[in-house]
Amino acid sequence: MIHSKTRALALLLSLTSINLAAATVALAADGAKVAEQCNVCHGRNGASNEPSIPSIGGFSAKYILESIKNFKNKARTCAEVTVPAGPKKGTKSDMCKVLADLSEADSEAVAQHFAAQKFVRAKQPFDAAKAKQGSSVYKLRCEKCHENGGSSADEDNGILAGQWTPYLREQLAGFRTGKRPLDEKMKLRLDRVGKDDEEALLHFFASQQ
Repeated sequence: MIHSKTRALALLLSLTSINLAAATVALAADGAKVAEQCNVCHGRNGASNEPSIPSIGGFSAKYILESIKNFKNKARTCAEVTVPAGPKKGTKSDMCKVLADLSEADSEAVAQHFAAQKFVRAKQPFDAAKAKQGSSVYKLRCEKCHENGGSSADEDNGILAGQWTPYLREQLAGFRTGKRPLDEKMKLRLDRVGKDDEEALLHFFASQQ
C-alpha cells in the first residue's frame, strides 16, 4: 500500500514537472512569435543593423518591460523611424504605434525572449584617442550604474558597450531635454558631463566591439 502511494506521488510529481516544462516552452514560443514584429526594426533576435535603432537582445527583461511601459504611457517620446525591412519596409512607424495593442502577457513574453538572447556589439568607427579619454569619464561618471564597461545588463539599465553611437547620442539628447525620464542620480551625473566628455564617452562605448 505504501509503495502504491509512493508510485502515485512520483507519477503526480512527474506530470507536474512535464506541465511546468510545457508551460515554459509555450512562453518561449509565444515570446519568439511576438518578437517577430520587433525583429523587423531591431534585427533578428534583437541585433540591430540600423545605427538609429538600438540592439536589444541581451537586455534584462525588467529593462525591456520598463521601456515598453514608458512608451505606452507616453513617458518616453516615440520617435518616428523608417521601417528597414519586412512587408512595411520604407513606411514610417514608431514605438507607440507598435506597442499600442501589446498585452501585458505578450509584453512579458517578448521581454523574456530578448533577455535570453546574446547582445551583439555594433561594428562602427571610433576615434582611439577620444575613446581613451572617454574611458576616464566612464570610470568617474558612469561605472557605478553601468558596470563592466557598460556591458552588464544586471543593473537593469540597458547595455551601452557596443551599442550604436547615433542611437546613444539621440538618447543622451533626450535625457538632457526631458524627452526621456531619468532619476535624480543620473541627472546629477549627466549634468557634470560636458559636450566634449559626452562625445568621448560615445567613442569609448563604440570602441568595445
